[in-house]
Amino acid sequence: MAVDAELHERVRLLLAGDMSISERAMFGGIAFMCNGNMAVGIVGTRLMVRVGRDRWQEALLEPHVTEMDFTGRSMRGFMYVMPEGLVGGGLKTWVETGIRFAASLPPK
Repeated sequence: MAVDAELHERVRLLLAGDMSISERAMFGGIAFMCNGNMAVGIVGTRLMVRVGRDRWQEALLEPHVTEMDFTGRSMRGFMYVMPEGLVGGGLKTWVETGIRFAASLPPK
């Protein structure tokens, strides 16, 4: 699946200058890693966000959010945000959420 080039650039701009961030091809898209831990990614036109198991159920109640089911079954702690949830300040909020969670993990 192709990665939405515009969304990719928007995420890159939000994370520019953060030396703890790297990019990696993953899940058929692009993943942004924070200190080696997956934080957010792009699969097609959706933003994948790692929120952690503790916040996962709560995050799924947000508008334009669905379970991440890349393997055919739900991946607890990960979710997709549909394009409608990435307008205005939505993208920044979700990217910061994923980065905050990944930064809380021990570096890899």
